[in-house]
Amino acid sequence: MAHSSVLEKIEEMPLSAVAGQYTAKDYFNLPEGSPYQLIEGELIMTPSPLTEHQIISKNLELAIYLHVKKNNLGLALNAPIDVYLNNKNAYQPDIIFISNKNKDIIRKHGIDGAPDLVIEILSPSNSYYDVRVKKDVYERSGVIEYIIVDPRTKSIDVYRRGAENKPETDLNIEHNGDTGNILSGGFNETMSVRLENNGKLYIKTLDLEIDLKDIFTEI
Repeated sequence: MAHSSVLEKIEEMPLSAVAGQYTAKDYFNLPEGSPYQLIEGELIMTPSPLTEHQIISKNLELAIYLHVKKNNLGLALNAPIDVYLNNKNAYQPDIIFISNKNKDIIRKHGIDGAPDLVIEILSPSNSYYDVRVKKDVYERSGVIEYIIVDPRTKSIDVYRRGAENKPETDLNIEHNGDTGNILSGGFNETMSVRLENNGKLYIKTLDLEIDLKDIFTEI
């Protein structure tokens, strides 16, 4: 899979000269452990997650990690891990999966491009970004499957890119004023499952099915 190569070029990038606007290099130069994500050129503070968020994350991480390891599918990681998508967007998703064929995006200082799978667990402070802004960026960056988990409604929304919707050109070209992907299409498969309907989450990129009752365990 092609990728944006933000980290490869980080030393060549200028720092932002515009007040209130930041770049991947500004984000890269933050002190280690800074509670921020770079979202469309803004540094957005990310507070510590609630207990319920962490329990759900742990349940998903364990199921995914064991499946990935058993089947030698690639690498599954959980936050905090920096994912550089382009010069205006560097995130710390809750869970990511990178397939063996996409492993060239794994670098010392973070992930240099779009993971195959991204999972975000909503918190009161991040819902808007995860559902709207980051979803759009993940979509145009080449993420194959994006999963949003809502602890409040105990539901999960899944967005997938069909096999025919792949990057068509070099991802380092300028697109709408930013370095990013040119795609033949976006997330063209969507589904929603709920715990109250005895739903099951099917993660297509992993060929893994998980009962929602094993994700939304009680505190």
